[in-house]
Amino acid sequence: MKSCYNIEDFRAVARRRLPRMIFDYLDGGSDDEVTLRANRTGFGKYQLMPRVLRDVENIDLATTVLGQEVDLPLLISPTGQTRMFHHGGEMAVARAAARAGTIYSLSSVSSTSIEDTAAASPDPKWFQIYVWRDRGVTKEFIARCRDSGYHALCLTVDLSTHGNRERDLRNRLSFPATLNLKTVTDVLRHPRWLYHYLTGSRIEIANVVNSPRVQLPDSGNLMEYVASQFDPTVTWEDAAWMIDQWGGPFLIKGITSPEDARRAVDIGASGIIISNHGGRQLDTSPPAIEMLPEIVRAVAGRAEILIDGGVRRGTDVIKALALGAQAVMIGRPYLYALAAGGEAGVERMFDLFRAEITRDMALLGCPKISDITAEYIR
Repeated sequence: MKSCYNIEDFRAVARRRLPRMIFDYLDGGSDDEVTLRANRTGFGKYQLMPRVLRDVENIDLATTVLGQEVDLPLLISPTGQTRMFHHGGEMAVARAAARAGTIYSLSSVSSTSIEDTAAASPDPKWFQIYVWRDRGVTKEFIARCRDSGYHALCLTVDLSTHGNRERDLRNRLSFPATLNLKTVTDVLRHPRWLYHYLTGSRIEIANVVNSPRVQLPDSGNLMEYVASQFDPTVTWEDAAWMIDQWGGPFLIKGITSPEDARRAVDIGASGIIISNHGGRQLDTSPPAIEMLPEIVRAVAGRAEILIDGGVRRGTDVIKALALGAQAVMIGRPYLYALAAGGEAGVERMFDLFRAEITRDMALLGCPKISDITAEYIR
């Protein structure tokens, strides 16, 4: 891990340590991956404008998100089946996030349950939720999150159907991962991953495996089955129903339209996460960073705004804050770090981000997060 100095270094190590079908699942996007690339290049369209002769001896990265104090404006996005990338899985990431003083978000399709993740880290956590065809499952999740002390719910709204992820099709990826003539040789070249996959506890969709309302099939691609249970008829009325059911901080994730952002606030959302699902859903949809200024104007301070997608550097975080985001969320960066070095890898990733943001704020002339405003960006 000492040889990793940025997210691309973690990505290179993860690529060596993971079988290709698993790495491609982590790394890929939909169709021609136009949006996947644009998420990164979008940040390059903005320049930071430093101010000099400022007292920057003491840099403070602390801020608040939905009323929760965090030690840096970098939060963990929900990602499914994290134990596929490293046997430490969700709990390793949650512990590292707690030590970094930030918020961890657990996915509905996680490989560790709501309760086990809560027990691993008592610090503030969010739960990402979908609307199931059986509303009883959604109610069950809400009740379990309330009982386990989750602070906020995050409804993902950009998965009415799965995006066309051609890397996964070419690799014939399924869940649980199965070997075939195309993948067996590659998997055997990664004995460390294979050892933990075969000797560890079975990787399952932990939040539904014991649910009395969900009858998982005995065979076949379980992720495809679960995706088929997400309700494509969901409307704003359903989202409003969930906000009422939860009765606490509630975010809507997957918004890229200013009009949708206004609608989310109108139905009572506490926060909006501008996101295109990491470029894995509708290809050629706009990157979050480019839509941020328009959505900030549309919301006009009535809800907190976060962005997800393409963040790789401390300067990316600062640009998002300068354009009006309360904080940013990351997915692939921590998964690369987890695959590269487990919990220690995620911890080093946080250390690198913290060092970069601190250094960049000093060079920018901003000692506090609240000092980062639009005057520092062009």
